[in-house]
Amino acid sequence: MKVTFVGLGTEQLGLSQLSAICKYNSVETSLAFNASLFNDRFNLEIPFFSNFFDETDSVLKKIESDNPDILAISPLTSTYQWALEVAKESKKINPEIKVLFGGVHTSALPLRVLKNEFIDFAVVGEGDVAIMDIVRAVESKNFNNPIINTYHKNSSGIIIQGKQAGFLQDLDSLPFLDKQLWEDHVSMNEIYMTLATRGCPYRCTFCFNSFYADLPDEKSKFVRMRSVDHVIAELKVAKKRYNMRWVDFEDDVFATKFSWLEEFAYKYKKEINIPYQILTHPRYVNEKVAKLLKESGCQWIQMGIQSTDDDFKKKSLMRYEKISDVENAMKYLNMYGLKVKVDHMFGLPNEPEGAQKNAQMLYANTGPARIQTFWTSFLPGTVMMKEAVQEGTLSVEQAERINDGKDFLFFRNIENVRNPELVRKYLSYEFLFKIFPLLSQKQRLNFNINNISWVPAFFINFIAFISDLGVGFKGQNPVFKSYALHNLYHLKRHIKQLFHLKTSKATKVYEDVSFIEASEKSILENKQSKLILEEIN
Repeated sequence: MKVTFVGLGTEQLGLSQLSAICKYNSVETSLAFNASLFNDRFNLEIPFFSNFFDETDSVLKKIESDNPDILAISPLTSTYQWALEVAKESKKINPEIKVLFGGVHTSALPLRVLKNEFIDFAVVGEGDVAIMDIVRAVESKNFNNPIINTYHKNSSGIIIQGKQAGFLQDLDSLPFLDKQLWEDHVSMNEIYMTLATRGCPYRCTFCFNSFYADLPDEKSKFVRMRSVDHVIAELKVAKKRYNMRWVDFEDDVFATKFSWLEEFAYKYKKEINIPYQILTHPRYVNEKVAKLLKESGCQWIQMGIQSTDDDFKKKSLMRYEKISDVENAMKYLNMYGLKVKVDHMFGLPNEPEGAQKNAQMLYANTGPARIQTFWTSFLPGTVMMKEAVQEGTLSVEQAERINDGKDFLFFRNIENVRNPELVRKYLSYEFLFKIFPLLSQKQRLNFNINNISWVPAFFINFIAFISDLGVGFKGQNPVFKSYALHNLYHLKRHIKQLFHLKTSKATKVYEDVSFIEASEKSILENKQSKLILEEIN
């Protein structure tokens, strides 16, 4: 049996986990990858260049060459149409191939996804258990039995729905992420991405967690943490293999338990000792937390603010932290010299216009190292999108196009704001927030956006973009460097391939240690520990 995963842009941790589970169970895996230069659906979109550098044909050739039994794709709403194209063309190449879709877009709309005749399986929620059940079903050619967390078609085309099980609680029972899957295409030497936690304590209306946490038929804990030893064991392998410069923890909220953080801080500093960055929430930051983070090697922290109107956030976004919580968090993070990148959203439905002025005062006084701005996107399945349709902010037709991933640019949908004057005001504030780290506190406080109201929008956007780049590189933000190196590597690689020149792997391997072999040892130790605890109890 062989499973080929399809990747777009950069590494997807979900696919890394599923590939690891497959390999742990002796199933061969491979990757068909599209770097998607100049069209990564997030930061950079230049259609003129993206058409020239499109690698969809190479992805299809890889799938044809690998000839897998299962093709697995995990699209976002912004990549859904491209994923459909790959799936459809793959079925033409090999009608016998079974196509599996997963991820948050599929989880929100599984039956809609399965309406496409070339898709056979739709995994809803986490697929750790489902993936091997699907492999066994394909291997035996028996598609009549329900599969956990999965909608699938049997041989007659009838859709069978499996039980939506509770979230897997023991994350230490899973093998380490299969990073080797990505080595040809994504560098692990600059930044190594991983997760210590699954799930989020919050249910922000604009986020997929607003529906994802409620997927199981049975009640189960959504926020789950790997043991510190399990995380450290993975990072030891990564350090030997890649000698990485940074570790990037992609947890929705890092270290929701202080006791876990205490243990982690000590062991990480002692055994890994590499700079790292995290995402957190204002309510999980106090002086003790900031001190531990700094002492253990944390240098960058990303924190979602989104809006600065307390009442609006509580009523419309289901975010219950107050501006005073943000101010306190920033105070302690600044106290210990931690660089903070905050997330701020424009175009939130019904947000009071005064919220932007509030944000100017907040950011002027707290001085984040970078302000990352987003324009509100309505995502399928979320509370915000449902409310937008009910209120008429989104028409039914617009909602249908979003559900199909059409005309969708992740976090940059300016057209969602219908008032031109408001758009212009938001653009001015976006420019201001981009240049904030380059200004003194006095300049930040006294800046009047009306002073730039006459400047053409395209020029405002250009200066904001250049300023943001300057802020990123000046502050030595590892994401900026990694993103630049990633695109430069694939630019060179694409040109070399055009001239049939030899290309090198994106990742340099320093020591040939195996994540799968290390996982087997870790899982065995985990089982033995459980047996000992059972005997004691």
